Amino acid sequence: MNNKKAVLLKGLLGDNTVLSSLMVISPVIVCGNTLENAIALIYAFSAITFFSVIIGSFVPKRLPYAAKIIIYAIISSIVYIPVKTVAREFFPDVVTHVGIYFPLLAVNSLIVVQSETKFYRMSRASMIPSLVFYILGFDVVMIVTSFIRELLTYGTINGKLVDADTLISGLGLPFGGFILLGLMCGIYRKVRSVIRRDSGETGGDGNVSGN
Repeated sequence: MNNKKAVLLKGLLGDNTVLSSLMVISPVIVCGNTLENAIALIYAFSAITFFSVIIGSFVPKRLPYAAKIIIYAIISSIVYIPVKTVAREFFPDVVTHVGIYFPLLAVNSLIVVQSETKFYRMSRASMIPSLVFYILGFDVVMIVTSFIRELLTYGTINGKLVDADTLISGLGLPFGGFILLGLMCGIYRKVRSVIRRDSGETGGDGNVSGN
């Protein structure tokens, strides 16, 4: 894999938002127990993060760091309003069910932390594709964990019954989500370390931060 492609895919594979950096884990653990929840949260997270980071890139870089973080939070809060309005039309039950975790997406770590330390140090042409892959990193983890938890907890896939022999009711609860995510993190980091060792790469596990 050439260096340009590796940098582009870093947010999805090499430095996954959830599995590597441990960011935005609360919605995955608490709300990621059905595919319906996952789709609604993916829509909200992707739209809020993408537009907030893009708009925030126009904030003058000479402003104090604290002021910029406040401005980024204000921007994402404004973006959140139309995103939630649309979500209420297509996912009314999910918005009510996930409660506080829906608005928390407006202040996720990619916006308030990674935007300043990572994305805004790039040219806009490089930032946009990198941002998309970091968002996809969250989206993929949310889909996979929700699929597994819904199947093994309720015996359904997107609300449709399937022939599941064994159900684990606790997997649908937050502690079950935490255990599953921990297992996924362990597998992900082990596979990544093997790949890096074989290719002679070095690097840590990224910044540990979350909400």
